[in-house]
Amino acid sequence: MGACGKSSASESHASAASDKKVVIYTNADEEPVNVIKKVLDTNGYKNKYVLQSFGTSELGGKLLAEGKHIEADLVTMSTFYLDSAQKKSQLFKPLKLAATPLTKVPDFEAPMTTQEGVIFYNTKALKEANLPVPKSLAELADSKYKGQLSISDIKHSSTAWLLFQALIEQYGENKTKTILKGIYQNAGDHIEESGSGPLKKVRVGEVALGFGLRHQAVKDKQDGLPIDYVEPTEGTYSLTESLAVVDKGKKTNPAAEKMLNLIVTKGRKELIKDYPSALYQNESTQGLEIAKDQKVFAKKLTPELLKQHAELAE
Repeated sequence: MGACGKSSASESHASAASDKKVVIYTNADEEPVNVIKKVLDTNGYKNKYVLQSFGTSELGGKLLAEGKHIEADLVTMSTFYLDSAQKKSQLFKPLKLAATPLTKVPDFEAPMTTQEGVIFYNTKALKEANLPVPKSLAELADSKYKGQLSISDIKHSSTAWLLFQALIEQYGENKTKTILKGIYQNAGDHIEESGSGPLKKVRVGEVALGFGLRHQAVKDKQDGLPIDYVEPTEGTYSLTESLAVVDKGKKTNPAAEKMLNLIVTKGRKELIKDYPSALYQNESTQGLEIAKDQKVFAKKLTPELLKQHAELAE
């Protein structure tokens, strides 16, 4: 009798969890969010989830502060934050992935996209300002670009960290401080909270050039906007964003992992067009605009390292 009672109690827990809408927290840009919605809506999950968007630092703070009390069932986030949250509170459950990642990843993570940074410019605005196309990130510190540059704020956006990583790796921290001083002076009031903010300003010609997300600049150029981009001589640095399911024990919503696998198996076909880096076996980047000099920072990325690098901007 007791055993039967336990069984029915756990079954009611499971059915209660599965009846609830899956809460998805994401720091992703507009493109991946649209892919997630499309994949879920067309594969039986329309109106069965609630998706909430956050800035990277805001969501990272929630993961680290709230732990297993977080409302989210499924999270898409910068991988280094997921790693840190797992280390702190064993926040995520082991996954049974429906696809095989190309590189060894922890059992609680499913890679979703690779984010890359690039210099981009408004071809008309740059010509009107009689400015040359910069070849390197270090050149962005040249005073001739004063008032014509936009970047994102490293305190709010991990996109800015790609700029910092490239400078630190190539020039060391001391020289990077000097370069950043020039970059920040040139950007002035055009330091944006979101990673896509600089391109929005460059699109309308409010400033001539910026540093931001490579895939967005590539798409603008392909769409016929007066936007072009240049791979900086320091290399194109990247970081990954991944999916994870929050481990809530018996209250874990079983639909969350099913949704995660749908995004991995069906969503990646769309995502790779915007973020042209293969992450799983049998993925092809043929015919896509791939950065020629892809790089990753030599040290393991952590929130602590991000904070340390952000201090260079003070």
